[in-house]
Amino acid sequence: MKPPTPLSQRVITALALLAVLLGAVWLGRASFVLVAAVLTGAAAFEWLRLAGLSDRLAVVASVSYALLLLAGEIAGRTPSGPVLTLVVAGASAVWLSLFVLLLQAERGGAHVGRLASVILCFALLTAGWMALLHLHSMGLLALLSVLALVWVADIAAYFTGRALGRRKLAPHISPGKTWAGVGGAVVAVLLLALLAHQLWPGLGLFSNALFERMNLLLVMALLAALVGISIVGDLFESLMKRQAGRKDSSGLLPGHGGVLDRIDALLPVLPAVVLIQRLFT
Repeated sequence: MKPPTPLSQRVITALALLAVLLGAVWLGRASFVLVAAVLTGAAAFEWLRLAGLSDRLAVVASVSYALLLLAGEIAGRTPSGPVLTLVVAGASAVWLSLFVLLLQAERGGAHVGRLASVILCFALLTAGWMALLHLHSMGLLALLSVLALVWVADIAAYFTGRALGRRKLAPHISPGKTWAGVGGAVVAVLLLALLAHQLWPGLGLFSNALFERMNLLLVMALLAALVGISIVGDLFESLMKRQAGRKDSSGLLPGHGGVLDRIDALLPVLPAVVLIQRLFT
């Protein structure tokens, strides 16, 4: 029997992860929070190793961190209301700052130090955690539509880049990414959002909520901006991996690398979506 190809391995792992996610959502809030905490803890472990911490210290810190997240949720201490708005606004501002850092890094003039990377790890993962739980509380369709936005962008960028990619997006950070991939990602997300709104305008999708309250051009601009910031998350992790001399954040997920490799694009999108929801809907 032939071993699975890299693409089929990616598909099998992606389907398994989707099944776990949907199963956790179906079983209720507690199971979803538990799965989210495990994945966030695993991402923290991988991030801390990329920052240069030893495996032992990274394990202790990431397990303690995941337990703190769970304890905060159980105790009802997960922020909401104005505090959540401040958290996601702050996280979005940090991600915009990291975009500037990436521009400098592409020119060879920027480096993320160990302490800065550790601080960013806990700050940005926590903001993503809070935004994720908030979206879950808004309903299954709202949550899945935001996750699907990033997944569609990632898949479209992969295949468009392979088919049409010529001009590199950031060759010194991530040589595989192309401007064609970026264009394909934006077009795919916009077309699917428009199609979903035309076919099922009453569904509780994030994009439908935008269409209900804004004009078409503003919705298109916001969705395109979300695709753009997802790429910032992807490139920032690529920068950390390049600094650490690693191809993947870990080998936990066959065909995908590590958990951080799978959620890097989600980390800036989740708080940005909650911020947009708070400000515009």
